[in-house]
Order: sequence, then structure tokens, then C-alpha cells
Amino acid sequence: MSIERSLFALGGSMVMISTLLSIFHNLNWAWLTLFFGFNCFQSAFTGFCPPAWAMGKFGLKSEAQIAQEQK
Repeated sequence: MSIERSLFALGGSMVMISTLLSIFHNLNWAWLTLFFGFNCFQSAFTGFCPPAWAMGKFGLKSEAQIAQEQK
């Protein structure tokens, strides 16, 4: 799995988990949803995404790296 696909999976799961926690446990969990939304927004403009950096350190490869290896 590539970094890009992993980011979509992480973002989607965290939004679902934090939304369910805010509905069924405590409304303050909505702040986690807001944090992930802000992180997605800022990374669209800056290109810096902390989870992508961490996934790269753990050995996941980007789509570009995978395509380069297949040549």
C-alpha cells in the first residue's frame, strides 16, 4: 500500500472514529475531527503532511516511488 492510499485510509478512519466518539461519548471529540480537517487543508497548500512523513520513515513508499521501481 502506498503512502497516498494510507493517508486516505487514516484520514477517513479518524474522521469516522472521532465523529462516533463525539456522538456517543463526549462532544469534545469533535476537536479531533477539526484537527484532521485542518491538517488536510494546510497540507494541500504547503505540501507538508506529518502522517505522510511518518509513514515514509516506517518504510511505506509513495506512488511515484512504486512506479519508478516498476520500470
